[in-house]
Amino acid sequence: MNDIAERNSDQLSVTRRYFLGQGAGVGIGAMALDGMLARRAGASDLGTSDRVPHFAPKAKRVIFLTQSGGPSQLELYDHKPGLAQLAGEKLPDSVRGGQRLSGMTEGKPQLVMPAHSTFQQRGQSGATVSDWLPHIAEIADELCFVKSMVTDQINHAPAMTKFLTGHHLTGRPSMGSWFSYGLGSENRDLPDYLVLLSKMKRGSDQPLYDHYWGSGFLPSEYQGVKLRSAKDPVLYLNDPEGLPRELRRGMLNGLNEINAIRQLQTGDPEITTRIQQYEMAYRMQASVPDLTDISDEPESTFEMYGPDSRRGGSYAANCILARRLAERGVRFIQLFHPDWDHHSRLRSWCTARCRDTDQASAALIKDLKQRGMLEDTLVIWGGEFGRSPAGQGKWDSPEGGRDHHPRCFTIWMAGGGVKSGVTYGATDDYSYNAVVDPVHVRDLHATVLHLMGIEHERFSYRSQGLDFRLTGVEPARVVHDILA
Repeated sequence: MNDIAERNSDQLSVTRRYFLGQGAGVGIGAMALDGMLARRAGASDLGTSDRVPHFAPKAKRVIFLTQSGGPSQLELYDHKPGLAQLAGEKLPDSVRGGQRLSGMTEGKPQLVMPAHSTFQQRGQSGATVSDWLPHIAEIADELCFVKSMVTDQINHAPAMTKFLTGHHLTGRPSMGSWFSYGLGSENRDLPDYLVLLSKMKRGSDQPLYDHYWGSGFLPSEYQGVKLRSAKDPVLYLNDPEGLPRELRRGMLNGLNEINAIRQLQTGDPEITTRIQQYEMAYRMQASVPDLTDISDEPESTFEMYGPDSRRGGSYAANCILARRLAERGVRFIQLFHPDWDHHSRLRSWCTARCRDTDQASAALIKDLKQRGMLEDTLVIWGGEFGRSPAGQGKWDSPEGGRDHHPRCFTIWMAGGGVKSGVTYGATDDYSYNAVVDPVHVRDLHATVLHLMGIEHERFSYRSQGLDFRLTGVEPARVVHDILA
């Protein structure tokens, strides 16, 4: 824009502000408020290259079972029986190929450690699932295993940031925020994007950063909202004691009209966000208590999800909440379960996390299916990377563990337009490199967007003069072979 155009724009803005401030009064503010709130109920129109969805979606919503810390594919899904004969031998240079190691094992002997678990082929599909996951083994024919996942980050925070936002540096929107921005809400009484964190029986030393569910450069209305396992599931939601609801409504009406006038004067999108968040909070005061009180669930639900499902904040209880959120039309539901970081005591550490999550994860799939919801709900299970076939510490000791490994790891998906009973991709004999049909994190993002009716190359947001996409600027592909 040249200088003359900028001056003309400024003059027009001043004239408009004068009209709104002096001549139009609160009536214009009220009309603006009505428009803002109506727009929030449908798809966003904040600048995608064209309206979404671009085509009929297979999935209406996503439940992302995020296993933070890097679950070991070698112990859980990627069966490599040949490692037993190679135990204690040096990992060949031809396999490693000079690939980067973390600071914890760089310069140390890379000695092969075979899997601590045993495997069986499961169901009609013959998928290999560890005996440490007996409940997931039962539903193997419902799942699509992707054994050739690849990332390019080797440390937790940048790898999880990449896994969830498409870039290893902070400041980009998370997956859930992209879907909230593009597709809007199916339930005006709840946020589009809700986050549940497991309350561990023991304290976790692995941090879960807010930017994992943040909105980045998108307006903050699209960030994930945490549901806590506490008296107040959402902080600062309840009114002070003694404040009647009708008085609260009157206060909001007045405040929102003032904010609407100010937004028209300044064009600041964060004012629109603030208005919408006030309104959402008001509606959530009624919707959240009913949502989070799972005491009305039948006994059969708690039996299916396991004994830990009665403990508030447990992974199992959060899986029940995830299903309740899905029933209420929440677009993106994300569970975080930490402590999958097995640098030592892998046998005891990894089996404990399996006990936390196995039954409830399988129960969620069964529950969605029996309610007729699995076909349009995409469930994703996975962490930010895998574990190395080389032992960390003494490979033949119960104290041994595995270091981070970005070159191959396993996730699974179910429902939402994904084939069931399928294993896609493969790794080498060491589970070190993805050698058949590698799937980069970018490819996963493109595929999930596709299942939700979005063409990833046409879905962007302009920030600081650039058009940003979840899949970034490097090539990304939709993995059509796993689509039903």
